[in-house]
Amino acid sequence: MSSAISTAAGLDVAVGKGNFSEKWAARTSKETAQLLAEAQKLISVMGLNLANHSGHQETIRTVQRALINRKKLTGLYRTPYAPETLSLTLEPIRLCLVKQAWYLIARKEEEITPKAFRIMRFQTLKMLEKPADGPEDFDLAAFFGNAWGVYRGQKTYDVNIRFTPDAAPLVTETIWHRTQQAQPQSNGSVILSFQVDGLEEIVHWILGWTGRAEVIIPPELRELVVKYLQKGLELNWDP
Repeated sequence: MSSAISTAAGLDVAVGKGNFSEKWAARTSKETAQLLAEAQKLISVMGLNLANHSGHQETIRTVQRALINRKKLTGLYRTPYAPETLSLTLEPIRLCLVKQAWYLIARKEEEITPKAFRIMRFQTLKMLEKPADGPEDFDLAAFFGNAWGVYRGQKTYDVNIRFTPDAAPLVTETIWHRTQQAQPQSNGSVILSFQVDGLEEIVHWILGWTGRAEVIIPPELRELVVKYLQKGLELNWDP
């Protein structure tokens, strides 16, 4: 199973010639090798919809080397949230896979608070010989807090969303957030409750349930949903 996952499109963590199962099979009996080969045919990983990291394996390895050797990193970073490419010197803290992409949690040389940097947005990255003084007691869960995905907002919101009866069985099949609670209703609908730091990420998830999800609270989230729906109508409506 681990071999199947490691070779999934987008994850791209398998390196070298062959995966672990193949290497193990080469060192064992023919019966065991045959069993492993047959097992791999029965296990597949498809449709993860991960960001494409196929061209960024060297960037990931550079981050790993810097973390192991406790060295700083420097590189060029392009983000859609800044008008120009950024030149950064970073103290790496963690490498993590969050939802659909790999992220480097690091602290800019001139700043105190760590930030999340999406690996595939690095245009260049190299390890420096300068020592990195990352915090020994860094807590990744505390860093992300109750962010819906990666980016943690400044304000915490209690969110209640009512899903229609036809959507209720679908939406409750998945644990979308660690604070999730479900309240089934007598008419077959369900109210999902979350505690979320920031609204900009969860609003896009709600839009994917358009026509089947009603935001009960907070009013700020309802307003965001309406704003995006109005933009969508402007782009797609052809009277």
